[in-house]
Amino acid sequence: MPDDQGSSNRSEEDSRSGLLAGLKTLLFGGDKEPSLREQIEDVIDEAEEEGDERRGSSVVGDLSPIERKMVRNLLHFGEQTVDDVAVPRGEIIAISESASFAELVEVFADAGHSRLPVYRDTLDEVVGMIHVKDVFAVLAAGAKPPPLIDLIRQPLYVPQSMDVLDLLAEMRAKRTHLAIVIDEYSGTEGLVTFEDLVEEIVGEVEDEHDDEPTALFVRNDDGSWDADARAELDDIGEAIDPRLAEIEEDVDTLGGLSAVLAGHVPEVGEILQHPSGWRIEVTEADEKRVHRLRLHPPVEVDLEAPLDTGD
Repeated sequence: MPDDQGSSNRSEEDSRSGLLAGLKTLLFGGDKEPSLREQIEDVIDEAEEEGDERRGSSVVGDLSPIERKMVRNLLHFGEQTVDDVAVPRGEIIAISESASFAELVEVFADAGHSRLPVYRDTLDEVVGMIHVKDVFAVLAAGAKPPPLIDLIRQPLYVPQSMDVLDLLAEMRAKRTHLAIVIDEYSGTEGLVTFEDLVEEIVGEVEDEHDDEPTALFVRNDDGSWDADARAELDDIGEAIDPRLAEIEEDVDTLGGLSAVLAGHVPEVGEILQHPSGWRIEVTEADEKRVHRLRLHPPVEVDLEAPLDTGD
C-alpha cells in the first residue's frame, strides 16, 4: 500500500511538472534563453521605438543612428563567410608575373589599389602579390627596375567557407591585408582585403581616389533596362521583376545569369530568352565575360484584340 501511495504521489508530481513545463513553453517559448546578440538587438529596437514616439533627436539613448547601424553590423558580422564578402573573380585586377616593371606601374596607376595579385599563366594560379610602396621605393631610388618576382609578397589563401572572424584574426596575426579566396577545386574564386572586412562593420569607405558610385541598372524610356553585368540578381529581382532572381544555379549576378542561359560566354548582340519572358541582350562583352546588358520586358499579348485575318 505505501508503494502504491508513493507511486501516486510521484505521478501527481510528474503531472504538475509537465503542466508547468507546458505553460512555460506556451508563455515564454521554451527553455531556450535568448542569446546575448538577440538581447542587444532587442534593446536597440526598444530604444528606437521609444525614440520614434518622442520624435525628438535622432540620438536614441547614448547611440546616434550611425552608431546603431555599426552595432547591428557588428552583431551579424560573425554570421558571414569569406564567400559573402569577397570581391568576385571577374572584378579582380591582377598582373602576370611575366609583365614588365613599366606595365606594373601602369596597372597600379589605373587601378588605384595598394596591392595587386600576381598570377602565372591564369588567374587560377596566383603566386603572390605586390605592394605599391615597394614599387615607389624602386622609383624613388632611380634604380634599375627589378624583375617582378623580386617584389612579390605572399598573401593568404583561404577557402570560401571560412568565417570572416577567423579571417580577420588571421590577417591581424600575420599582418597581411589581402587574401585570395580558393574554391573547392583550388581555383581562384575571389579576393578579400582588410578594408572589405572593415566596411562590413562601418559601411562603405571611400577616399579621394575612388570613382563616384554609379547605378548598376537604370530604366530607359521604352521600359527596357540598361544594366551592369555585376548587378546582383537579388537587387534586380527587388527593383525590376522578382522572377529574374529565381534561378536554381549558383549564380549571384546578371552576368552569371546570362552565361547560364546561353551555356557559354555570350557575345555582343546575342539575345537570351528568360523563362519569365524577359529578353536579355548583351551590349558589351569580351571573350572572357559580359560587361553590360539590356533587359527587354515581356511582350504583353492582348487576348481580347481581334485577329488580323489579312482580309
